[in-house]
Amino acid sequence: MTKPSPTKTLAHDLDVLLADYQVLAQKLRNYHWTVRGPSFFTLHAQFEKLYDDAAEKADAVAERSVALGHRPVPTLARSAAIARLAEDGEHRTATAMVEAIAADYETLIQAERELALLASEHGDIATTNLCVGFADEHEKTVWMLRAFLDAPRR
Repeated sequence: MTKPSPTKTLAHDLDVLLADYQVLAQKLRNYHWTVRGPSFFTLHAQFEKLYDDAAEKADAVAERSVALGHRPVPTLARSAAIARLAEDGEHRTATAMVEAIAADYETLIQAERELALLASEHGDIATTNLCVGFADEHEKTVWMLRAFLDAPRR
């Protein structure tokens, strides 16, 4: 059996990352729509900012995949099936929402660092740079989400 080409392997991993971003964006939209409580104004605005960012990152990942000659994952159903992140249709407290999103970003950071390393090993500097940049941004996001969770509650 022949081994898949590095480009096919990278394209597959980009598909999974794209799926993660699509799931994350929808989860953030749901949280934006349904957050309640004393942190409403803060979290409502922050979730919107984060879902806009997730949608932009999904677009960048899909475009990188196309640049490699691949057709990105074409449907939401396929995205949900291959994503590492899980959808969330449950009613959550604001704190539980922030905890879930922080965990999702931690999953993304690990996946992006691994994909960056693989891309680097195959000489794909564009994919490496894309993933490293995203992971670096997400580390700050996780720090901020964790800081919010550590804040005293009224």
